[in-house]
Amino acid sequence: VQLQASGGGLVQAGGSLRLSCAASGSISSINVMAWYRQAPGKQREYVAIVTGGGTTNHADFVKGRFTISRDNAKNTVYLQMNSLKPEDTAVYYCNARVVVRNTRDQYDFWGKGTQVTVSS
Repeated sequence: VQLQASGGGLVQAGGSLRLSCAASGSISSINVMAWYRQAPGKQREYVAIVTGGGTTNHADFVKGRFTISRDNAKNTVYLQMNSLKPEDTAVYYCNARVVVRNTRDQYDFWGKGTQVTVSS
């Protein structure tokens, strides 16, 4: 199973970006999909999560600005980021809890990350 994230880049404060992360490989189903981020010198932190049924949760520091969503048919999770701030600068990682094809086993998989830089 591979997760490929895209959509990062450089944006001015107040701007928007949309991240995408597509899962591929031996996938039977995907339970939850999530976004995390890691700023320089800091630990990786949770940003948002979405279940297979579409229930979402967002970290307090992104509520009202970021929105997570997913397309189950495409095994893809999105993160719409609006009103970006310089403190949102980080590498953003996608995560998926996957039921591997022909098994009942669930595993967590991570994408390689995509850089988001917000200038002031």
